[in-house]
Amino acid sequence: MKAIVATRYGSPDVIRFEEIAKPSPANNEVLIKICAASVNPLDWHFMRGDPPFLRLMLGLRKPKDTRVGVDLAGRVEAVGSGVTQFKPGDAVFGSCRGAFAEYVCALEKQLALKPDALSFEAAASVPVAAITALQGLRDKGRIQTGQKVLIEGASGGVGTFAVQIAKAFGAEVSAVCSTRNVQIARSIGADHVIDYTREDFTRSGQRYDLIFASNAQHSVLDYRRALRPDGIFVMAGGGLALFSQVLTVAPLLSWMGNMKFYSYVAKINKKDMEFLKEMLESGKVVPVIDRRYPLSDTAEAIRYLEEGHAQGKVVITFPS
Repeated sequence: MKAIVATRYGSPDVIRFEEIAKPSPANNEVLIKICAASVNPLDWHFMRGDPPFLRLMLGLRKPKDTRVGVDLAGRVEAVGSGVTQFKPGDAVFGSCRGAFAEYVCALEKQLALKPDALSFEAAASVPVAAITALQGLRDKGRIQTGQKVLIEGASGGVGTFAVQIAKAFGAEVSAVCSTRNVQIARSIGADHVIDYTREDFTRSGQRYDLIFASNAQHSVLDYRRALRPDGIFVMAGGGLALFSQVLTVAPLLSWMGNMKFYSYVAKINKKDMEFLKEMLESGKVVPVIDRRYPLSDTAEAIRYLEEGHAQGKVVITFPS
């Protein structure tokens, strides 16, 4: 079968489109014929082995696992002996390592049935980005109806889901994005749109119950100024400098008052996949797709995402 592999760390130039062996499912796995996949920042972080501490898990000199990609949608071709919730022919979406391939084996607990009305491409854009938004807003941010919620990085993959999920929870949503993305933010339901090229929300005087930063660009002290006294800041993405502040300075700020500062790593699980499936079926969440690339052009897809200008998700397509 054809697959994307990376045998060393580096730029998208290290990626290869090669023929590899078709996998077989273990007891708790499902063999899936991939119909679509999508690209996440996670993919290029793994590809580059950056930040460096990732190499402690991935392999110091080169990747121990050469497979690339995590988001998928496709049809079940075979199931392991312990699988009870899926059967051959089922259309599913979910996450696993090595999704940029014609076939992949995924854990049963990281999959859900694809909504009938949703295309494979739209379904493939959901798992990592939408679960990151859901767990950040609901579990870390403790989002409540009527709260004033600000989404920073509102036009990206995670951000477009975060705006819609926050609205579904009944929040009043302010979306932060660049001038070119203002219309997208409005189209997905943001109550207010802040163009960061013209206004710094951390100095506007407005305060929020919850700030969700899918692409954090300010310091902890800046975010503190924009939070209500009992507000919560949740960092889903940003630089190492801010991540270090959240780990060191933020606990002191939390101890001095009622504000809370969190960073986290999303965890794919069946319960949340099913929750998102219901939101997709009800129309409360609609995936935003920017560009599509064939599997053979995955390197270019990752290169485009790395540039930081994607409006929503970047999808990898497969022949019918």
